Parts: sequence; structure tokens; C-alpha cells
Amino acid sequence: MSGRLRRTIRAVSLAATVALLPPPTVAVADPPEAEASVADLLIRLQGLYQKAEEATEKFNEVEEKLSAQRKRTSAATRRLAGARTALVASREAAGRLAREQYRGSGGLGPTVQALLAGDAKGVTDRRHEMRRASTRQAAVVERLIRGERRADRLAHTAREALEKRQALAAKRKKQRDKVTSRLKEIEETLSSLTDEQLAELRREEERETDEAQRELLESGLLGPVGGPARAPSTDGRQALRYAVRQLGKPYVWGAEGPASFDCSGLTSRAWAQAGRPIPRTSQEQWRRLHRVPLRELRPGDLVLYFPGATHVALYAGAGMVVQAPRPGTAVRLSPIAGNPLLGAVRPDHTPRKASRKPAPRPA
Repeated sequence: MSGRLRRTIRAVSLAATVALLPPPTVAVADPPEAEASVADLLIRLQGLYQKAEEATEKFNEVEEKLSAQRKRTSAATRRLAGARTALVASREAAGRLAREQYRGSGGLGPTVQALLAGDAKGVTDRRHEMRRASTRQAAVVERLIRGERRADRLAHTAREALEKRQALAAKRKKQRDKVTSRLKEIEETLSSLTDEQLAELRREEERETDEAQRELLESGLLGPVGGPARAPSTDGRQALRYAVRQLGKPYVWGAEGPASFDCSGLTSRAWAQAGRPIPRTSQEQWRRLHRVPLRELRPGDLVLYFPGATHVALYAGAGMVVQAPRPGTAVRLSPIAGNPLLGAVRPDHTPRKASRKPAPRPA
């Protein structure tokens, strides 16, 4: 990596860090934000966008966990209902058994009556019946005990599942409020600028991106310039084709299509359309999918950005990516160096099978 490229990446990362710091305390004469330099404004906005996307991906993570917890809670509730139904049946069987024993307890038992009548065969038959009845009674009692214990366990599991669901719902609301707060900061910053400043900001951002892209390509990190293009896999081609069809659709935080997307909503939906479901969030995509060197990128691979893997895009080839960039924009084709690169992953990686050498023939 060239010195200029490293400086560029460090500068963008530092910009995001600087945006997190509180403003310095000064005397009375603070210059209005409208008079800040374009470079300072760009640094602040880049930091705000990064914080908003980080909050969005955390919201997506909690939303995914909450969705899974809803299913677990429903399953636990269904199992508990089934256990309670079975328990009612066991209690009714135990009640019938108790009533039978009560009715048979008065007077001489059937076995004694058979003995007095001199019916030896009847006595033998009665003994078999008593043993069978005893076994049936024991089974009824055992079933009732097991049913009580199972119902208690499932009730505990259902309570725990509901409590986790409620905790996740509260966490989801907290993350949603954080995203809303970040987006409000961006809106307030942009609304304080003139049209001329906004146009100058766009030009400055494009200039920085073009410079970072040129240095990245010249560095050889993506392989030799003008080298042979890598062909996508079948699934990768389908995922990329889906992503390209979404060009122009708006970025909406927490969205995963079909009308709008956030960054990981686009990548996860694209690969799901190719028949390869992948994790919903960019952090999980980075953590769980197979990593590939940048010089081995092929169309359809996912490119991750920022140290925390808070942004993701689909590689389109020729140093370009398809991405849902940030609030206020739409899905678009962009230079790969538009944000500080973290690395790349391949959703459809298939480990190469170890080759087996043929066994030597006996002499």
C-alpha cells in the first residue's frame, strides 16, 4: 500500500473519529457553522454518516434477534399449551382411577368371592386382572407426575422467552431512538448550509473519492491494472444482477427491500435472491462469511468498510461496487474506494477438496 493511500485511509478514519469529539469550549466569538471550511464540514458530515450507519446496523442486529426470539416465544407457548392439554387428560384419567378404586373398596373383593365359591380358575384370572390393573394404575400415576414436571419446565421456559423478548424490544426502541437522533443531527447540519456550500461539498467529496480510487488501483491491492477480470460464480452473478436492478431505489435505514434498502439490507436480499441466505447485518457478514484478499475479488463478493464493518457493498468488477450508501441517497454504482476499506468476503465460498494421491501399486 502506498504512503499516500495509507494517509488517505487514515485521514478518512481520523475524520470519523474527530466528528465524535465534543466541540472545544471557546469564548464568545464562535464562528457560525455556515462559515466553516468545506473540508471541516465534510469531515463532520462523514463522521455523522458513519455514526448513523453504525447505529443502523446495531438496530438491524437487535431486530434480527428480536424476530428470532418471537419465534422461540411462540414455539414455547405452543409447547406449553400442548403440555397443559395432556396434563388435563392425565388428571382426568387419575380421577377416573380414584373413583374406580373407591367404588371397589366396599364389601368383599372379587378374589375373595371367587375363593369362597371354590372357583380356583376364577381366582387365577382375578390375580392376572389385578396385576394388569396395578400396572395400569402405576402408568397413570407416572404419566401424571411426568406431565406436571414437564408443564412446570415449559412454563418456566415460556416465561424466560417472553422476558428476553421484552428486553430485546426495549433495546430495539433504544437503538431506533439513537438512529433517529443521528439522522436529526445530519438533517440539522445540512439545513444550515447554502446551496453553494452543498454543491462545493459534493465536489470535494468526489475529488477525495477519485483520488483514493486512483491510488488504490495504482497500489496493486486489487491486482494489476488492466489484468484479466475474474468471472463471477453462478450465484454471485445472480446476486449482482439483483443488486443492479435496484439502482435508484432510496436508502432507508432498517430496510431490506423491495422498495428501499440500507447497505446490508441490499447485500443480504441480493444473496437471498441467488438462493444463498446470509446474515442480515454487515458485522455478521464480515464475521461469519469466508474472507478473500482484495486482489482475488470477483463480482458478487461483499466489500466491507470501516474498522467496525459498519458498511457493506457488492463488488461489481472493474473497481466498482453496488451499494446503498447512506441516508438521503439511492442505490448506486460507486468507486470501491469511496470509504475506508476493511476487507472482503465471499458468501458462496466452497472449500477446495484435498487431492488424494493414488496408492502405489504393489511391486
